Amino acid sequence: MAADALTLDGISHRYGTSFAVENVTLDIAGGEMVALLGPSGCGKTTLLRIIAGFIQQTEGRVIVGRDAIDHLPPHKRTIGIVFQNYALFPHLSVADNVAYGLAARGVDRTAQKARVAEMLDLIQLGAMADRYPRQLSGGQQQRVALARALAVQPSILLLDEPFAALDKNLRLDMQIEIKRIQRMAGTTTIIVTHDQEEALSMADRVAVLSQGRLEQFAPATDVYDNPQSFFVNTFVGSSNVLRARLAQGGGKGASAEAVLEDGSRLAGRLMTDLPEGARVRLCIRPEHLVFAEDQSGLPGLVEMGLPLGASIVHEIRLATGETVKIEGSRSTGSRPLASGTAVRLRPILPDAARLYAET
Repeated sequence: MAADALTLDGISHRYGTSFAVENVTLDIAGGEMVALLGPSGCGKTTLLRIIAGFIQQTEGRVIVGRDAIDHLPPHKRTIGIVFQNYALFPHLSVADNVAYGLAARGVDRTAQKARVAEMLDLIQLGAMADRYPRQLSGGQQQRVALARALAVQPSILLLDEPFAALDKNLRLDMQIEIKRIQRMAGTTTIIVTHDQEEALSMADRVAVLSQGRLEQFAPATDVYDNPQSFFVNTFVGSSNVLRARLAQGGGKGASAEAVLEDGSRLAGRLMTDLPEGARVRLCIRPEHLVFAEDQSGLPGLVEMGLPLGASIVHEIRLATGETVKIEGSRSTGSRPLASGTAVRLRPILPDAARLYAET
């Protein structure tokens, strides 16, 4: 059976005169995993609660498949939710937790038993069916919560900050595991997170939100490589920001040269239509800068170097007085450059920088 698509059609929600969500439209394909990514207060949890039916939006429609579900209460929306704290019933065994939604829907015991066995096999916890939540690790509890949500064969699965309670080492393992289970189940899935690495690694597409508005909705690699707004560029990943003026104008997507405060020049790609002389913010990621071996590039002095396992990050003070970070691979035994070392920096590609209008 093909998975149901989910459409958010012009969703807005106000608290008084303020927008928590403003005119958000998303078309999510059946079986797709989409991340709602943004800082606290950006509207991602409000959107999740609107989809689930816990909040009635001010404007717009929630459509599953071809049918609007706005008139339906939460328990009739065939939507599964995995909460941040998992919300397992402590007095029920793993098997009974997974069976809970089935029992509530009046599924007979024989069918319940078969479906529970199928779900426990999917999450690879069949041997722990008789254990209680307190006897499980955090990762195991999370998988049980996921199995409980999937057992009722929901049209849409919602994951609300699902890895927030896990330590860093377990988090990556569980991200891979949840992705595997979601792929096998084939359920259309929305994951709410403020963790950019989590969103970029797990989701097929990422919806970046800021102050209730949709900034960009695209595949994870496009969001990182081609951020369409200054907010996305600086929120997703790390980015150096330099103030500059355009040497020549151009249309969105065109290459243009920008002049820094000290007269140095860098090329970049325009992210909006801008005229010659316009003030811009030039953004370039630390890994898109390298040390020049000749006299080309931007002059600067090393302020600090930090070895970070397989990479080294240097902070460089430019002639403009601004600082930038440069990140590169660290070979075995190599050490950071000493503070005060004179260097020159250049982009790895002619248009690695992105140019945004200064507001």
